[in-house]
Amino acid sequence: MALTKLSQADIQSAIASLSGWSLVNGKLHKTFKFKDFTEAFGFMSKVAIAAEKMNHHPEWSNVYNTVKIDLTTHDVGGISQNDIDLAGTINGF
Repeated sequence: MALTKLSQADIQSAIASLSGWSLVNGKLHKTFKFKDFTEAFGFMSKVAIAAEKMNHHPEWSNVYNTVKIDLTTHDVGGISQNDIDLAGTINGF
């Protein structure tokens, strides 16, 4: 099945069910805070493994205990179901 860009209504509906995620600059966005760098890095390792399995990779940054994640699907020029699925997976960690 080919990926398609989700409508704004679909995105808003999905965000309502994704705790902590918001729409920032056309991307799904969430900031995670941890006890320290080691905990943040461990979280990033879990996300990296899941993202690789999904073949869908986040835009992210890490500064000490803070990880910021943005999700978008470049191939469709916006947010797709892959982004929603990855955000849900990330919330599970």
